[in-house]
Amino acid sequence: MSRIDPYLNFNGNTEEALNFYKSVFGGEFMGGIMRFRDMPESEKLSEDDRNKVMHIALPIGNGNYLMATDSIESMGKKLNVGNNVQVMVSPDSKEEADRLFNDLSAGGKVEMPMADQFWGAYYGEFADKFGVNWIIHYAKGQQK
Repeated sequence: MSRIDPYLNFNGNTEEALNFYKSVFGGEFMGGIMRFRDMPESEKLSEDDRNKVMHIALPIGNGNYLMATDSIESMGKKLNVGNNVQVMVSPDSKEEADRLFNDLSAGGKVEMPMADQFWGAYYGEFADKFGVNWIIHYAKGQQK
């Protein structure tokens, strides 16, 4: 079955927030801190935006992670209370990722269609018809 992890969005202070959560939960960030400068075509972003956190993950027990990112307005991600939390589902297969994405996004607003990403995942984002923000993330090669 799919794993579900909270995904938090911040307004430029993701690193500070996750370091705080790290002081509470302990542990180390999985894979370090990915910044927007690490993505293709990052030179199109301002220097300030390039240094912001694109992805960070802190193990919080039982195989779950607290994950987060900085919302970048120039990329169409304006932070508002209500969109600062997403539910991330990590299914066991690409087929299950597509099914979950299609079923949950029906009648909602797709932000990022399911597609292979430069970091190696099959990934998509949307708000469902009730306004709940979702991420579907399938890591290729993971155990089924």
